[in-house]
Amino acid sequence: MNNSMILHHYDSSPYAEKIRLMFGLTNAGWQSVISPVQPPRPGLDKLTGGYRRIPVAQVGADIFCDTALIAREIAKATDCSALDPAAVDSAAAALMEQAEKKAFFAAIGAVKPLRLLGTMLLQIGPVGTYHFIKDRTGMMKGGTVRPPQGPRAEAELDDLLAALEKRLTEHSWVGGETVSVADFATYHPLWLYVACNRRPLKSGPKVEAWYQHVSDIGHGRREEVTLDAAFAAARESEPRSLPPSVEEVPVAKGTVVQVSPTDYGTLPVTGVLAALTEDRIILARHSNEFGQLHVHFPRAGYSLVEK
Repeated sequence: MNNSMILHHYDSSPYAEKIRLMFGLTNAGWQSVISPVQPPRPGLDKLTGGYRRIPVAQVGADIFCDTALIAREIAKATDCSALDPAAVDSAAAALMEQAEKKAFFAAIGAVKPLRLLGTMLLQIGPVGTYHFIKDRTGMMKGGTVRPPQGPRAEAELDDLLAALEKRLTEHSWVGGETVSVADFATYHPLWLYVACNRRPLKSGPKVEAWYQHVSDIGHGRREEVTLDAAFAAARESEPRSLPPSVEEVPVAKGTVVQVSPTDYGTLPVTGVLAALTEDRIILARHSNEFGQLHVHFPRAGYSLVEK
C-alpha cells in the first residue's frame, strides 16, 4: 500500500483478525494502534464520532468503519481483487453470510458457560470480565441480532462446519482455487470459538487442514504506533477526493445526518452527508483538533436518517 493503513483494534478481536489476515495475504505493511476491548474509547471516538465497533481503519483523514468496507479498501490499495467481497461467487458469498451472521454469534454460545467464563477470567481478570459482559449485553439492545445459546448455538456452528467441509471437498479454498476474502470471513468465527474454548478445532479433515493453512498466512508487516501518531496522521492530512454520489439520495448532501448499524452496536454517528454511493455512506466531520475528517460506512446493514 502506498500509504500505510492504520488499524485501530485489539489482539483478541475476531473481526480484526479477519483484517490482519488480509494484510498477511498481501504482505502489506500496516500500523497497529491498540484500543480498549470495550468502550469507553475516547481516543478512537475523536476520529469516528462514537462508532461502537472494532476494528476501524484509517488512512490519513479518512476513517473506514466495518470490515466489509475495510476489505474493499485493502483490495484496492494492494491491487488484490480477491479481497473484495463483491468479487466472490454466490456459493462463497452464502458461506460468508452464514459465518458472519448465524455462526459468529453461535461461536460464543456454543462454548460451555464455565469454560467461557474461565477464558475471560484468564484473559482480562474479574473486573474486566464484569465490564465485558455488561458491555456486550448492552451492545445487543436496539438491534436485530438475538445470539443463540446452548444446543441451538452448537447446531448452527455444526451447520457451518458441515457446509465448509463440503465446499472444501470440491475446492481448495472457500472462494475456489485461490485464497480470498471468503476464507477470512468464514475463518474468523471459528478462530473466536477456538480462542474461547481453548482447544483445537475438531471438525472434518478438510476443514481442519484449511483452518491451519489460513492460520499460517500471518499478519503481514505490522508496526506498532501510538494513538498520538494516528492523530497526527489525521491532523496533517486532507480527506481524499469524494466519489460521485448516486443520482437519487434519500437525504440531500450537506444535511446533518446520523448513521448507525442496524443489527447490533447501534450507537449513531453524527455528521454532514458528504457522499452517498452505491455501496457506501461518507460523513464529513469537523473538529478543531483535526480539521475535516471523512468517515466511511457501508450502505448494507446501516441506517441513514436526517438528524
